[in-house]
Amino acid sequence: MLATMEIVDLLDRSEAIGQMVMESETMENYQQAKFELDQDKEAQSLIKKFTDMKEHYEDVQRFGRYHPDYNSIMKEVRAVKREMDMHEKVAQFKRAEREIQKLLDEISEMVAFSVSEQIKVPKNGMALTDSGCSGGCGSGGSCGCAS
Repeated sequence: MLATMEIVDLLDRSEAIGQMVMESETMENYQQAKFELDQDKEAQSLIKKFTDMKEHYEDVQRFGRYHPDYNSIMKEVRAVKREMDMHEKVAQFKRAEREIQKLLDEISEMVAFSVSEQIKVPKNGMALTDSGCSGGCGSGGSCGCAS
């Protein structure tokens, strides 16, 4: 029974942390930026244009440099992405997204290190990039980790 109560307590505390994140200024900024991005017709048009171009790009990638449109598609994809990324609402949303990711990474690190300094935690939104790991450790592949 004690183990069950400890688990319930941990879950309650985790829920409280989640609620604090949801009520944070960082999350509020993220939600506001997302709402503004969703409401901006020009930004949505640029996102759609990029998504369509990306699908075409993926088709070209299957053949690589041998595809007749390879060079033109590569240039066009970069130009469309740059145009999308330079839009004020898209840039604002991406900044807010990075801030919420940073907050979540910091929380993950604090929780992990409170258990042990040896625990590997995601940094900058990336999982297990430390110690030469490429994230393949748990998949049974040969990731080349020293530890």
